[in-house]
Amino acid sequence: MTDTLLKRPSGYVPLAMSLAALAIVLAYIALFGIEPQEDEGAAAHTWQLLMAGQLPVIAYFAFRWLPTEPKRALPVLALQLVAAVAAVLPIWFLGW
Repeated sequence: MTDTLLKRPSGYVPLAMSLAALAIVLAYIALFGIEPQEDEGAAAHTWQLLMAGQLPVIAYFAFRWLPTEPKRALPVLALQLVAAVAAVLPIWFLGW
């Protein structure tokens, strides 16, 4: 039942954005190492835009589906939260 809400754009777009943000971090680490740079580059700005840009989509999903389908919406919101945390953890862990 949850998969039907996950097929809606407001369900899967935040997941895709979090995965893209995580991929950017991992690619940056693979290419340039873990030493922080003096100036934020394009990768950092893209990561910030992806993480901030998913907030309105998650809010829309919550306002749209929580009142009418709470049992189906809560697992999707939890999955979106886990994906966002997974994208933030490398940044937090490395102290960037």
